[in-house]
Amino acid sequence: QLQLVESGGGLVQPGGSLRLSCAASGFTLGYYAIHWIRQAPGKDREEISCIDYGGAYRIYADSVKGRFTISRDNDKNTAYLQMNALKAEDTAVYSCEAGDSCLSSQPIAWGQGTQVTVSS
Repeated sequence: QLQLVESGGGLVQPGGSLRLSCAASGFTLGYYAIHWIRQAPGKDREEISCIDYGGAYRIYADSVKGRFTISRDNDKNTAYLQMNALKAEDTAVYSCEAGDSCLSSQPIAWGQGTQVTVSS
């Protein structure tokens, strides 16, 4: 089965950091672009970052640019999202998706997400 599992979420104070992981099983993640998505209650789904299969092309939403860094380790079949200078507005469920490119909205696999809560 094609599966992605996110981990690394938790409760942090404003200004803190978290590193999220997105581990793939059942397929080779290195063949696909990886998208990070977040969804907060009462708010629209937001794509916050994407990295292409080689890692050279990376994009970020304005809301996280300069604070978050996307990366991947294809040997470990895992992608990451380093989250720094966290704000209360970053509170959401974060999930990853694998797709053909960073321009695609048709993922071939996605995870259930990991909760990130930023609060004092």
